[in-house]
Amino acid sequence: MSLEAGIAVSEPAELRQERERQDQWIAENLRRVFIQIYRIVGNAADAQDLTQETFIKALQHRDQLKDSQKAAHWLSRIATNTAIDFLRRSRRASFCEIGAAPELSADDNPERLVLQSEHRDYLEDGLRLLSPRERAALILRDVEDMPAEEVARELDCSKATVRSHIANARTKFRRYLERRKR
Repeated sequence: MSLEAGIAVSEPAELRQERERQDQWIAENLRRVFIQIYRIVGNAADAQDLTQETFIKALQHRDQLKDSQKAAHWLSRIATNTAIDFLRRSRRASFCEIGAAPELSADDNPERLVLQSEHRDYLEDGLRLLSPRERAALILRDVEDMPAEEVARELDCSKATVRSHIANARTKFRRYLERRKR
């Protein structure tokens, strides 16, 4: 029940149930979508905004989902496209941290922690060199461990294009690492 202009208004049961189903669906998928977007854009605040945008798009276009069994893939594709569009719009070449910040314990060697941090920085710098599509393909394939077919569906391209994006990304990354060694 809600109040409108001081008058108690009862929400129809059918609408309330639909809203509750939507809330549950969002709660079940929120973390996965946020992590997927964060890995592509590399900024938590942007990832939060884009996660919200993803769910708004999904709810606005839910009538386009013909097979409820494919809802997770459909939502994942919306999330990927939203993140890629954001990167294109902002012309930012940022990327997420590959690993979480190291947890400190009494046994940790400070030198090892510094090396881990430097390696993470090298990875992030190298990934900034990639185009948004290359970055997304590489992350979905190598970090998310998606099969090439699924990456192709996510990016709405052929498997050959995915393989090309991944090969180009790996080549650029390898060259970057070779330059860093010198």
